[in-house]
Amino acid sequence: MATLTAHQESVPKERGKNGVVWLAAWPVMAVFVLSNAATPLYVVWQRELGFSSGTLTAIFASYIVGLLGALLVSGVVSDRVGRKPVLLPAIALAMVACVLFTTASSVAVLAVARLLTGIAVGAAVSAGMAAVTDMGGPLRKRSAALAASSAMVLGAGFGPLLSGVLSETVPGPTVTIFVLEIALLASAFVVVARLDLPKGVGGPGPWMRIPAVAPGGRTAVLLGIAVFAPGITSTSFVLSLGPSLLAHLLGATNRVLAGGLAFVMFLGATGIQFAVRRLQVRTILLGGALATTASMLTLLLSLQLSSLALFGTAAVLAGIGQGLGQFGGLTAISASVPASRLAEANAAQNVGGYIPAAVLPLSAGFLSDAIGLTGGATTFAIVVTATAIAGATIVTLRSGALSTRTE
Repeated sequence: MATLTAHQESVPKERGKNGVVWLAAWPVMAVFVLSNAATPLYVVWQRELGFSSGTLTAIFASYIVGLLGALLVSGVVSDRVGRKPVLLPAIALAMVACVLFTTASSVAVLAVARLLTGIAVGAAVSAGMAAVTDMGGPLRKRSAALAASSAMVLGAGFGPLLSGVLSETVPGPTVTIFVLEIALLASAFVVVARLDLPKGVGGPGPWMRIPAVAPGGRTAVLLGIAVFAPGITSTSFVLSLGPSLLAHLLGATNRVLAGGLAFVMFLGATGIQFAVRRLQVRTILLGGALATTASMLTLLLSLQLSSLALFGTAAVLAGIGQGLGQFGGLTAISASVPASRLAEANAAQNVGGYIPAAVLPLSAGFLSDAIGLTGGATTFAIVVTATAIAGATIVTLRSGALSTRTE
C-alpha cells in the first residue's frame, strides 16, 4: 500500500481530468482499428490467393500469437521502464503491418502483417490501458477503466466498418483502409509522445515471463478471465469465420455487411459498458456470461434456420458478452492492483482471454474444412456455451470479495 500511496502522490495535478483520460485512450483505439480492419477483406484475399477456411483462421490466429508474445514482455517492461518505451515502438510496428497489408501477395505476408498487428495490440492492452489509468489518477480509476475498455471495443468495431465501406466504394479494396490507418496511427504516436506519463518503477526478475499478478488482484484477474475468455472467443469467431458463413451459408457477399456486422457487434460491446457502469462488478460479470451463452445458442439457431437476422443477433450478443467481461475484469483489477503492477495484471487477463480466442476458432476453421462450415460452427458454439456456463459458476462462487461498484 505504501508503494501505491507514493505513486498516487507523484501524479501531476492535471491527471484525473476526463478530457486527458479520453485523450490517453485514443492510441488504444487507433491500434484497435487495425486489429480487425482485415475482417471484410479475408474473402477477397481468399478468392485471390486460394486458401481454405483452416488457413484463414490460421492467418487470424497469427495475430493472437503476436499478441500473446507481446503480453509476455510488454506488461513487465511497461511497469519497469514506463509506458512510452513500449507504446511508441508498438505503434511504429502497426504502421509496418499496414504497409504489408497493402502489398500482400501471399499467405505468408498476410500472416506476418497479422503477427505485427498482434504485437501492437498486445502493447496497447497492457501498456496502453495502464497509461489511461495513469492519466485518470487515483480518483478516476473506474472512469479510466471505462475509457480504456470502450476505446478498445470501439476501435475494434470501426476498423471492419471502415474497411468494408471503403473496399466496396473506392478503388483499391485492400489498400485504402490501411493508408487511412497509417494516418490514424501517426496521430496516436503524437499523442503518446506528448502525454505526461509516469516513469517506470524498476524491479527485479526476468523481463519476459508469464504475467504475474500481485496477491490482492488474483481473484479479480481470475474472475475477469472466466467471463472475458468465452466472450472474446465468440467475437473472434465472428471476425475470422463470420464473413465465410455470411457468404457461403447465408448468401450475403457484400463486404459492407460483413464490416457493418462487426461494427454493430462492438458497438454493442461499447454501449453495454456505459449502461452498466454503476452496477456491481459481480452483476456485470454474470451478465457477460449470460450474454455469451445466449449468443452461442442464437448462433446454433441461425445455422439451423439459415437466418441472417439471427446470426446478426448472435454477433451483437457476443459483443455484449466480451464488453461486460472485459469491463468487469478491468474494473476489478484497477480497484485491487497497485499502479506499479497494473500493466502486468492487464496483460494477465488478456493472456487468459486470448489463448482460447486463438485455439477455438482455429480448431473450428480446420474442423470446418473436414466436416463443413455448419458442423464446425456448431461444435464451436457448444464448446463456448459450456465455458461461459463454467465462467458464471466461477463468478458465483468466488466473487464474494468484489464489493466494488463502478462509477
